[in-house]
Amino acid sequence: MNKLLTCIIVDDEPPAIRLLEKYITKVHFLSLENTFTNPLEALKYLNTNEIDLVFLDIQMPEITGIQLSKIINANTKIIFTTAYPQFALESYDVAAVDYLLKPIDFERFYSAVNKINKEVPVSNNTSNSESYLFVKTDGKNNFVKIFLKDILYVEGLKNYLSIQLKNEQIITYGTLKHLSESLPKNEFIQIHKSFIIALKHIDKIDNQSAWINNSELPIGNTYKKHFFEEVSKKKL
Repeated sequence: MNKLLTCIIVDDEPPAIRLLEKYITKVHFLSLENTFTNPLEALKYLNTNEIDLVFLDIQMPEITGIQLSKIINANTKIIFTTAYPQFALESYDVAAVDYLLKPIDFERFYSAVNKINKEVPVSNNTSNSESYLFVKTDGKNNFVKIFLKDILYVEGLKNYLSIQLKNEQIITYGTLKHLSESLPKNEFIQIHKSFIIALKHIDKIDNQSAWINNSELPIGNTYKKHFFEEVSKKKL
């Protein structure tokens, strides 16, 4: 499963930092480690801490975001955030992941960070039974570790997910579409616009429903053909 991405914000405008902080708390695979209004202080921090991603303003005192991006660790990803579109071409010269033009809306922000999330290799666990993910719960940096083997099914609730485990239910921010891109395709399958289920936890099936742990889950017409094709592979 994709790991949690550590990130920092470097911007000399506190309102811009607050907006990015708000957005980051809504993304389950991001962990905000620090914020800086002074780019030189950010550089000191980056020299002693391994960070996956920097949200980096361009127009700042003492050193610009472009200059800073050229001297930090090459493995650290950069997403530029600026009010000046004329810097876009220069930002791509330093291999920035994306260039967000202020004012930044959440949909555009999520699209940018998701590019990085899809590139991050899966966890080097020794077996599928140990594979896990972290999901954000209430609070700025509150995360819960969930083993994939314990997930019975996931229900999409607009912009939230209800993850049903063997003994508890966890609510987190996210969408089924994004989650389905991360889960192992041979273990989990979407059966309805609102449900993804774990194949190994299915108790019984008919033409309209799948039962897991005494819960009856609907099989949508759009997903029915693919679902039964996958089930047929496991028949005696």
